[in-house]
Amino acid sequence: MKRPRGKGVTMRRGDKGFDAAVLATSFSGRDPGRRPDIYVQANNTADVVAAVKRAREEGQKISLCSGGHSWAQNHLRAGGLLLDLSRLNSIDINAGARTARVGPGCWSVDLDRALKRLGLFFPVAHAPDVCLGGFLLQGGFGWNSRAFGLACESVIGVDVVLADGSQVHASSRENTDLYWAARGAGPGFFGVVTTFHLKLHDRPKVTAMTLQVFPERWLEDVFTWAHEIGPSVARSVEFQILITPKTLFTGKPGVEVLAPVMTNSWADARGDTAFMRQSPLRKRASVSTPLLPLSTMRMSEAAAQTHFPPKMHWCVDNMWTDAPIADLLPGLRRVSETLPPAPSHALWLNWQPDRARPDMAFSMEAGFYFAAYGEWRSALDDARYGNWATDRISEMAHLGKGIQLADENLGRRPARFMSDANRARLEQVRAQYDPDGRFNSYASAS
Repeated sequence: MKRPRGKGVTMRRGDKGFDAAVLATSFSGRDPGRRPDIYVQANNTADVVAAVKRAREEGQKISLCSGGHSWAQNHLRAGGLLLDLSRLNSIDINAGARTARVGPGCWSVDLDRALKRLGLFFPVAHAPDVCLGGFLLQGGFGWNSRAFGLACESVIGVDVVLADGSQVHASSRENTDLYWAARGAGPGFFGVVTTFHLKLHDRPKVTAMTLQVFPERWLEDVFTWAHEIGPSVARSVEFQILITPKTLFTGKPGVEVLAPVMTNSWADARGDTAFMRQSPLRKRASVSTPLLPLSTMRMSEAAAQTHFPPKMHWCVDNMWTDAPIADLLPGLRRVSETLPPAPSHALWLNWQPDRARPDMAFSMEAGFYFAAYGEWRSALDDARYGNWATDRISEMAHLGKGIQLADENLGRRPARFMSDANRARLEQVRAQYDPDGRFNSYASAS
């Protein structure tokens, strides 16, 4: 993604440069063909209020964009007003109070870098250019979230512009139902968050990673081992597996087993990742690295370059699962055998929630997370690869509990993303704050 430059402007469909400006709001290079009637690049909260009031006066629906990392391009709707929040990217840190105020357009890497200088930490997104707006609203699976919790659990308040243009603050003490919804509603949230108030943490003193690369023929063995040991892996470790047609160092199809770790001592880091060194499969690895110091910023930048280059065409889908590994293996093999060319890949994440979450809209998770990321460069391949991720996850969906909103594909495949009780409550709160349905909700396959 490119950082916004210059003062934000308002454009109407038909204006010179309108199409290019609207499409530039999307990380994906895929053109869904949908265009808003009005595109507003907000410079500040006053611009947000004015845009919301304008939409109300003109009877327009509102879509929101903070960074454009929606694989499904949820913010690109037919008609209505598209409100771009990327210029609301301020960072205000109170180190003494261990809090921060950030705008929805703030890049994850920018907050991470600012906090590192102060010895503080927040579980920002793994990709450097993911902006905090969408990331925090959908839950926020960030760095060290297995230890610190979802990023939205460290949101202590939000400043919101409501559908009537009024401004309110929501927290655990005021407008509590709105605060509840802001932590997990994702693209279905019914207001514009202009500022997130964050609780900060002490920064782990050691950040490192070890990696093993296996040829494709060992896929079943690797996943069986990973599934077995997953529940015992320390919460400081983001144990994950990538299925890729072009593995690191070998350039061949296979699986990459990664163990990023964040702790307060090198001894703890080595101890928490000992399962990698002691793995009975290690001798089968084509590549096995020692535990190497590597900052979150360097890991984010490396992942962005190798797996998430800009302006690719995307089809992404996902599932949470607690299914037996024997039932999952045929689907995992099918994913491996049908992957579009690199940098397409699939991610297996050892999540293992170990405690009750706060009362918030977010309410869908399981022991393991699996996501398929199909990506290609040319529009000529849209028909060939455009449904790959949808098809693969659909084949395995009977083994899942639901999905998470970060990698949602609701416009192609309806799926459950929060508990039934929370979804019903969310719609009740929506009816209270946005009775006219001014804000677009979740995309629909219909």
